[in-house]
Amino acid sequence: MPRPLRPSAAVLAVCAVLLAGCGEGGGEDLTKQRLDWEDCPAPSEAQGGGPSPSPLPGGRGEWSCATMKAPLDWDDPGGETIGLALIRVRASGPAGERIGSLIFNFGGPGGSGVTALPGFGESYATLRTRYDLVSFDPRGVGRSAPVVCLDDRRLDAHLQQDATPDDNAERTELIDGTKEFNAACERNSGRMLPHVRTTDAARDLDLMRQVLGDDTLHYFGISYGTELGGVHAHLFPKKVGRAVFDAVVDPTQTMEQGSLAQARGFQLALDDYAEDCVAGTAECPVGDSAQDVKNRIAELLEDLDRTPVPGIPPRELTQTTATGGIVRALYSKDLWKFLTDGLEQAYAGDGTILMALSDANDGRSENGGYSNLIPANVAVNCSDDKSRHTPEDVERGLPAFRAASPLFGEYLAWGMVGCTDWAVPGAAEHPDVHAPGAAPILVIGNTGDPATPYEGARGMARALGEGVGVELTYRGQGHGAYNSGNTCVQDVVHAYLLNGKVPAAGAVCS
Repeated sequence: MPRPLRPSAAVLAVCAVLLAGCGEGGGEDLTKQRLDWEDCPAPSEAQGGGPSPSPLPGGRGEWSCATMKAPLDWDDPGGETIGLALIRVRASGPAGERIGSLIFNFGGPGGSGVTALPGFGESYATLRTRYDLVSFDPRGVGRSAPVVCLDDRRLDAHLQQDATPDDNAERTELIDGTKEFNAACERNSGRMLPHVRTTDAARDLDLMRQVLGDDTLHYFGISYGTELGGVHAHLFPKKVGRAVFDAVVDPTQTMEQGSLAQARGFQLALDDYAEDCVAGTAECPVGDSAQDVKNRIAELLEDLDRTPVPGIPPRELTQTTATGGIVRALYSKDLWKFLTDGLEQAYAGDGTILMALSDANDGRSENGGYSNLIPANVAVNCSDDKSRHTPEDVERGLPAFRAASPLFGEYLAWGMVGCTDWAVPGAAEHPDVHAPGAAPILVIGNTGDPATPYEGARGMARALGEGVGVELTYRGQGHGAYNSGNTCVQDVVHAYLLNGKVPAAGAVCS
């Protein structure tokens, strides 16, 4: 999922290095490598920790893992290599009906696909009848040469900073904290930072396609994964197979435009949550009317700005962590009940639930360890996006952000300073996803999506080009459509990925 503090960034798609030339210059031909698939180890802390993935029900449901070699620098494809972590479960249907591998990217940037795919595995049982399901940790993420910045203790302190400064002292603290974070990334991961752009990951995808033995890339991208898929389609239009983009990033927007869109998206989700709470059969415990719910949340955040309350010891629930917890809960309607419980608890002076939601958003485990979600997210976004916003730029834009969302506007606006002192220049204002001649790509927009607002699907479909982007609208709530369980959306996706049936452009599911 794209982190609201660091909106999904843009990339510049440059001319592709032909993978068939990987052996030139004395290096090995990486397209010929054989993957050594083995039982999957327990996820590393950088991947988020936890147990090894459990087998899926039904035959051939064992997960296996491997490491694929890829060039560190795609401008020198025969030079130094890095390892990219992959996970796979074999197709469950008859061998003669297998189409190939279906590669997933679940977003972020910075999310581990190796840990995410098993969590969704049963949801993709129908797709597994004809595909091997595959995912990976993109470069800089998890077990794939992860970007490292601050240690856990210092990251705790960094995330406790006031993300919406009210005066010069707070503004200075925020900027200094951002500089400290970025300097730590350069100090600890300077070798990787120039090589984690989305164009690099897109080339990795096409190498993966070849190593897995597929003539074209069959792909399911969610959230930032849609941007990655769009960049791949631009670089390798003739290698696009059957592809689905869900929870779609708008590739036509600058960082500021994307942040404003997210502010409107999260405000819409908050409005919907408040209406849903007071419309229930039981009394809404956090407000008497939808407006009262929102007013009380705003008052809570103002109170926390002055006086934090106990959270998960020894940390306190601050205005910033409470906002992060609310944002996390708005990603899915299934989490709204936890938001209600967390708000009710916080009004009574206990910040445990909201802090737990905020920790989930930041990749923090119960033992206090962090995955590398935040470092990887910042590294990819700042390397992709050439925008470098100063505090003065943010302050000039604050009126527009407050108008977009009284609750989340400032939070998202100040997030734009995160790349100001980044060590690597950003590539472009937005990615080039134009892919003339590519096979049709199914682009699904959700009207109630807070993190990748609905309009992004239309922006992506148009940018891919006529006859390539095929838009499907889902009238629903939450981040994404397929995993909402909506049968109409799933039927359309299955018809395309399994049988090649392209829906009519502009189709709608409710």
